[in-house]
Formats: sequence, structure tokens, C-alpha cells
Amino acid sequence: MAISLNPAVDVSCEADNIQPTIKIRTRNQVHHPGGCGVNVARVIAELGGRPDLLYLAGGATGALLKDSLDRLPVNQHHIAAMGATRISYTVHELQSKVEYRFIPEGPAMAEGEFEQVLDDIRRIDFDYIVATGSLPENASDDSYAQIAEIAARKNAKLILDSSGAALRTTLDQAAVFLAKPSLEEMEQFVGKSLDRDQAGQAAMEIIRRGNTQNIVVSLGAQGAILAGETGVTYAPAPDVSIGSAVGAGDSFVGAMTYAIAAGVEMAEAFQFGVAAGSAAVMTMGTQLCCAEDVVRLYQQASLLRGSAGDNRLLNLSDPALR
Repeated sequence: MAISLNPAVDVSCEADNIQPTIKIRTRNQVHHPGGCGVNVARVIAELGGRPDLLYLAGGATGALLKDSLDRLPVNQHHIAAMGATRISYTVHELQSKVEYRFIPEGPAMAEGEFEQVLDDIRRIDFDYIVATGSLPENASDDSYAQIAEIAARKNAKLILDSSGAALRTTLDQAAVFLAKPSLEEMEQFVGKSLDRDQAGQAAMEIIRRGNTQNIVVSLGAQGAILAGETGVTYAPAPDVSIGSAVGAGDSFVGAMTYAIAAGVEMAEAFQFGVAAGSAAVMTMGTQLCCAEDVVRLYQQASLLRGSAGDNRLLNLSDPALR
């Protein structure tokens, strides 16, 4: 199950040239349901799963978000929020091929809304719960830790993709099966710049504290590292054409969660996540990754590693087998 406390309607479009003051005419506008937890659910659905998604949404924009989700194979657990769902806006400038992203903070949670979230988590059956994305501005730093506590009582596992105080508090207080900070987020966590090896060492230090079992640190175009009980593993990113960076991290988390839930070994699920993050970069705007691209990149990387890959993941290239 994926959690989205601060979802969005993601709008993307194109403009020839962006300048201050004057009206900028855009075209090819599309919108998708967005926000990190929503994106994770979208990716799992794209790969052939049918995820549960618990989300807050309100106002006319919340209705638009729900309508978009109604078109996807997602089990929705919608909590009507008092605040209107935010709209994120991405503009691709054709002249420079530069992408501009505008991400509003989103509404504050009204009294009782988070308690309803916790009540629903207690009620819904799941084996894995993905807590990801920014918290609403008035949410407590331990919000994800509270969710982790409920998950632990249900013998379920928490997958965490957060940053700042929420990341620190959850790692300090809760049992985390998998955390996925970016290199920048890991640097903020430890308070200094890190190279790849240092990021792996920092991740292992967190694991040795005992609360966290696995940590993936995404390195952007350099790939990612996995730290766990067997040490640190590095995976390079495939060389792909660049479309948009929107949702690359969410695609990584969604694909890795899908693989883990299917019983795939952690190291192989990690490689699948790297493929999905790179596949997302290939698409434009807020489209996220395509299953066929994920499988192809995963298969290519497996061959380079001298591995046959996991058939449960390779068979996703055939839509009939998803």
C-alpha cells in the first residue's frame, strides 16, 4: 500500500521560450495524478500490480485527482480533505531543452484528518506500506514513524522515501525495512558532502543502529547504491536519452516495491529499481516509466552483470503475463 498525505495534480506542457513578464504561450498540456505516494501506486499499476493507495484530497482539484485515479487499476482509499489539492506545474522549454518545475507546498491538514489516516491504515490489510513524499506543513515530524508503528503491529514492512526532519525522526524512532534517500538527502542527514563510497559508509552506519534493514541511496545519473546485511552494492545507471526527471525517484521506489512484494531478492529488486528510475527519465513531462522500457533496461543490465535476471521481472515485457 502507498500513502500520499500531500498529493497533487501534475500538469506538464511545452513552451518555445520562457521570459519574464510577457505571456508565455504553452501547448501539449497534459495532467496526471501526482505526488510521491500516488506516483508509486501508478508505477506499480503500470508494472501489472494492483496497489492500494490511501490519500487525502479535497476541493475541485481533489475531484480532478480522484477522477484521474479512477482510470487506473488502483484500489483507492480516499479521505476527503478540507484543503484543496495542490497543482504542480512543469514546463519544458523547447529552445533550451531545460525543464522548469513549480511545486507548491500544499494545504495544511484539518483537525482529525491524520487520525483518520491512521485509522484506515489499521483497517486495511497489507504486507508493505510505502511512506513517501513531503508532509503537509502542519504534520508532525513523527507522522511516518506513527505509520511505521502500526505497520509493525500488523507484521508489515515500511518502505520510506522522505527527507529532512521526517526522514531523521522515522529512522531514529521506527522499524524501517527500506529507506531510499537521494545523495543530497543523505548529505543533509549527515551534515556534510559525500562521495559514493562515503554515502555507502553513512548508510551502513545507520543500519548498524538497528532500526533500518536496507538503505538505497540514489545518485542520479551515476546510478545508486544498496546497503544491507551483505554490505554495499553499486549499480550504474543505464545510458538513456533524457526526457524529464519528473518521477524518477518515485519510479525507482515503485518498481523496487513491486519486485520485493513479488518475492524477488533484495539485490535483484534493487537492479530493477535502477532500471525503472532510468526508464522514467526517458519519458516527457509527468508520464513516469513505461513497463517495456523498465524490462528492457533491466535485461540489458542483467546481461552486463552476467546474470540471467529474474523471470518474474523479465516476463513483464509481455503484457499478457503482467
